[in-house]
Amino acid sequence: MLFYGDLIQMAAAVIPALFLLYKVYQADRVEKEPAGLLLSLVLYGILATGLAMVAELFGGAVVGALFTENSLLYNLFFYFLVVALAEEGAKYILLKRRTWYSPAFNYQFDGVVYAVFVSLGFALWENLSYVAMYGLQVALLRAVTAIPGHACFGVFMGVWYGLAKKFDRRGNQEKARRYCRMAFLVPAFLHGSYDFIASLENGAWSVLFVVFIIAQFLAALRLVKRQSAHDQYLDGISGYSRWYR
Repeated sequence: MLFYGDLIQMAAAVIPALFLLYKVYQADRVEKEPAGLLLSLVLYGILATGLAMVAELFGGAVVGALFTENSLLYNLFFYFLVVALAEEGAKYILLKRRTWYSPAFNYQFDGVVYAVFVSLGFALWENLSYVAMYGLQVALLRAVTAIPGHACFGVFMGVWYGLAKKFDRRGNQEKARRYCRMAFLVPAFLHGSYDFIASLENGAWSVLFVVFIIAQFLAALRLVKRQSAHDQYLDGISGYSRWYR
């Protein structure tokens, strides 16, 4: 029975991330990315959890020395300036290291695919860790909160990242650098907001947290559909026009 219980917990931890990975993979309708590249991005996402953990230990010690733990100011600085920057920064650094110069990165929507695969690799490993410590109930809660949250952060990162690559290919380095910054800062702000609102444990803030999750998910879903439908080859030709010509 213990063995089967462990399998159920593992499945509950892994399946939501795998499902969202599949949906994003499906949305890449013009040219599928190489399986080896996508697998490596999931592994890079797992590696990002270790990098983020080290940064969070150091940053948490600094914030803890300045503010009382779990006070409003502590949570504000910890979640926005430590957790969000560490986790989204680790994802972004590894994402760019693996994909920026890849010959497979030839469509704008590829940026979304790559960023979501890194983010969900991160979420998958983080979820396994939480489930190992706290059990099935946490897996079910995170399946509708943290896992879609990381997927959404990946979508917003990928939209800006794809734009940055487009302008890089067209020789506009100023815009490329600007959109690279946005690819990091936008998901970091959303991540910090998610964690900070979640830390405010009372009825009114709980309602705001649910509204925030739903609004973020709907916005990310709309972006995925729109970016997928208007995917563009990085030389400026419409993806579908190039595919069928």
